[in-house]
Amino acid sequence: METQSPKNPSVSGGTGGHTLSRRSFLAGTGAAAGIAVAGGIAVAGPLIAGCGSASGASSSDGSPYPLARPNHPVTWPIATDNKPIASGLSPERGATLKIYNWAAYLNPQVVSNFCKKYQCKAEVTTYGTMPEGVEKLRSGELTADVFFPRIDVLGQLQAARLLRPLNHSYIPNIAQAWPEFSDPFYDAGWRYTIPYTVYTTGMTWRKDYVHEDPYRMANAWAMPWQAKYKGKVAVLDDYREGISLGLLKNHIYNLNASSPAQIARARGSLTELNSLVDVHVDLNDFSNVPSGQIWIHEAFSGDMASAAAYMPKGVSVDVIGYWFPPDNKGPVGNDTVTIPRSSQNPVLAHLFLDYLLEVSNALENTSYIGYMQPLNAVTPDLLVKSQILPPSLVSTVVTPTMLSRGLRELELAPAVDAEWEQAWQEFSGGL
Repeated sequence: METQSPKNPSVSGGTGGHTLSRRSFLAGTGAAAGIAVAGGIAVAGPLIAGCGSASGASSSDGSPYPLARPNHPVTWPIATDNKPIASGLSPERGATLKIYNWAAYLNPQVVSNFCKKYQCKAEVTTYGTMPEGVEKLRSGELTADVFFPRIDVLGQLQAARLLRPLNHSYIPNIAQAWPEFSDPFYDAGWRYTIPYTVYTTGMTWRKDYVHEDPYRMANAWAMPWQAKYKGKVAVLDDYREGISLGLLKNHIYNLNASSPAQIARARGSLTELNSLVDVHVDLNDFSNVPSGQIWIHEAFSGDMASAAAYMPKGVSVDVIGYWFPPDNKGPVGNDTVTIPRSSQNPVLAHLFLDYLLEVSNALENTSYIGYMQPLNAVTPDLLVKSQILPPSLVSTVVTPTMLSRGLRELELAPAVDAEWEQAWQEFSGGL
């Protein structure tokens, strides 16, 4: 089994420059301190506590906090000592907005434009993994005004009382988002979160080297299990995505499985995959498939939406395919934007959340990060017309139907999460 480390090329694609995507960065090594740049922007480099009671889903797996599910939504409490800010306040003057985010998951131009509009500065600090991001907030190692968590850590964040509730009057652009985000199951009433990006996990392949069409296969999740492609197959270096692929290969569609037998079966399928193809484990789907180094790769939709920027000279992006099952029985998800309780500029932070929900800003952001935002006006036709997405990769677009019908990788009880991680470590050798 081989592993790859991500590269960080700076190239042009779509309507703006594109660098390493947030999900492709997950194999990297934490945050790095940086220096101030033009426009007032600087780039810098398990948790359980009481938070009151939340109404909604309860856990049968021994979790100390509710586990939100589409059929069991959670309403997170608002504590008397952590109420939303008052309405009608002016943005903080002479402030530096502190943004805490995944690397390369926010267009610097969008941040610069916001700073010009509100006459402020910004400081962007990055993290390489979600546990790192949460721990630095929890420990007080850093403070932030804006934080971009996955939905599968919201229980942890609430248990540690790390988030500030939102005052909706500052965020009218929520009306531009898909309707479900005004009452998401993981944060009923959007008390603490707004949506950021949406994505699917599917299969990408080089059509000029691989002649099977996953859309014609009985179970395209089994596409990588072909010995004839030895050395040319890769899976994502992410324990949730990797184990989920093993589950799907076995027609197991509960991507939050707590059954030890099912988890072991998924791990066994991945071990079999390695014996067949000497599988690569990496997060370089966005570059390794365009380059031809890998021919079949489990992939994130947002990564592959950026494939045109990584194609060798003279090779058309049309040779890249991205498959997500037409019946939507595949991983779908969304990330969020929140305001930490430690925010020193909460009015400015609210305005920044609203700014990200403006369609023109969202398009400029997507042109850089690859991942689309769930706004009503952001359609496949608009993404293609704006030259953000090549027509041949319109399959990377996420629709409201896909999000509602797809399979969600959600917060696991700590003990179950540890089983998933252990299974992945046993397969990947800790790489």
